[in-house]
Amino acid sequence: MKKSIVWLASYPKSGNTWMRVFLANYLANTGKPLSINQVHRFGIGDSIAKTYHMVAGREINLNNIDLTLQLREKVLRGIVANNADVNFVKTHNIRSTAMGVELIPSKYSRSAIYIMRNPLDMLLSYSRHYAMTVEETVEAICNPHNANAADHTTVFQFLGTWSDHVKTWTETSSFPVLALRYEDMLEKPTETFGKALEFIGLVPELDRLENAIRFSSFDELSKQESTSGFAEKSPFAEKFFASGQSGQWKTKLKDAQIQKVRRNHRKIMKKYGYYSE
Repeated sequence: MKKSIVWLASYPKSGNTWMRVFLANYLANTGKPLSINQVHRFGIGDSIAKTYHMVAGREINLNNIDLTLQLREKVLRGIVANNADVNFVKTHNIRSTAMGVELIPSKYSRSAIYIMRNPLDMLLSYSRHYAMTVEETVEAICNPHNANAADHTTVFQFLGTWSDHVKTWTETSSFPVLALRYEDMLEKPTETFGKALEFIGLVPELDRLENAIRFSSFDELSKQESTSGFAEKSPFAEKFFASGQSGQWKTKLKDAQIQKVRRNHRKIMKKYGYYSE
């Protein structure tokens, strides 16, 4: 069985979907924007409820965390069973263990693209997506037990703090990891998305690369969502693609909220250029 999983990993609301839409457009190479509701054809998520029902052979109680963790091995083994060289798998899980279960097993992992975003901006998008107050979100991303509860479409997801999430994915890995910043995807798209293609073993074709960047632009994704909706939109949020900008925290967060995030995440924020004293 091949180590074929290329993880597309991130803390929620950090650019994971953007990267997946870009890769889908580049690989499809159709000369026009791919429907955002067809992106799932180019990868799968590790927490999709129907795959857990499938491997269990019955409808399971998705709130039974022990059971879904026991089934996780079968779900991942099912993904790599197609014997493909590459299987893109979206995850928001921390690269750690939960109740003794390895969430991101090396034996199935070829590599990972890890996308991070300034937590001060990320938390604004996170709060909209999960219908939480900004204050609640600040607390959540500083909580080592932070997690996403199961719903009818997904199983439980283990997040931890923002800093711990970044550290587990970017430090001391048994498989290659490319760490990218959301802000560089915005400011240097050709260079940054080109790195992602090279990392997965492709030689970027400039015209094709620039088309895929254009086809996955925020304006294009927002327009498609307004026209045909987006299957991954949270039921709590008006839109999935709400802004796509960076630096909004400067006018939308209170000083106390900014300082709490910086106190809790100073080391990692400084390492990746999100905070300088």
